[in-house]
Amino acid sequence: MNVAAHVKDILINVLQISDDTQFDDDTLLLGAIPEFDSMAIVAVITTIEETFGIEIDDDEISADVFEDFGTLTNFVAEKV
Repeated sequence: MNVAAHVKDILINVLQISDDTQFDDDTLLLGAIPEFDSMAIVAVITTIEETFGIEIDDDEISADVFEDFGTLTNFVAEKV
């Protein structure tokens, strides 16, 4: 399972951004993508849980997780 590819697809779908948006580990998320607001974070978390069959506890969620694409992908990979 390619976690990064799935996370990218989730972000594109939830944020409703262009399919050709490029993501690498250093791509900033929180504060850099206007569509990535608090409601989008909840939707992303829910979709990640459903897609990967994992549960994310509230105390695991912080701004650090959503700082950039790499930190989010690494977080999901550790949970899987």
